[in-house]
Amino acid sequence: MIEDILKKIVWLGHDGFRIDASKTVYIDPYQISDGPEADLILITHEHFDHCSPDDVAKVQHSGSVIVTEKDSATKLSGDVRVVKVGETLSIDNVKIEAVAAYNTNKEFHPKSNGWLGFIVEIDGVKVYHAGDTDFIPEMNNFNTDIALLPVSGTYVMTADEAVEAALAINPKIAIPMHYGAIVGGENDATQFKQALEGKVEVHIF
Repeated sequence: MIEDILKKIVWLGHDGFRIDASKTVYIDPYQISDGPEADLILITHEHFDHCSPDDVAKVQHSGSVIVTEKDSATKLSGDVRVVKVGETLSIDNVKIEAVAAYNTNKEFHPKSNGWLGFIVEIDGVKVYHAGDTDFIPEMNNFNTDIALLPVSGTYVMTADEAVEAALAINPKIAIPMHYGAIVGGENDATQFKQALEGKVEVHIF
């Protein structure tokens, strides 16, 4: 089942993903070309490379539901649902849990902003999108099958810190993200994978 969902996950570059499962779910679409219409669009926080109204508009239709935090909600239109850390909601048999995402040793994403990561349960599989975050204590309590983790450093955790996060979360599969667009390169993803060899399976797109 997990492998089935993995095959349906599409990396859109940077932090953007699409899950082509029983529902079409986009997370932080940025600099995308047109794609299938979205059932759900999840936006982690208001920074331009995560909350991009122009990119949302490319896949949004009258039935699309957007789930996000209060700051991004002011930039978006349509059926926008605002959630806070710790809240869950279910939309068309997709369960969405809003979890914390923040910096611990830099100031780009303060905890006080209440910006988000998401744990999405779809077709019986839990997919965690970390958003822009460092390795935070909350990760020790996350239960997920697939974890999408930033690895580039600068604004988020480094590859080494992401390894610590992956070991704490212990997903069946970890996928590196947040590289190759604004900061970070393929070497960050490779370093992440090599460090987890024999411990956590890593899939690089």
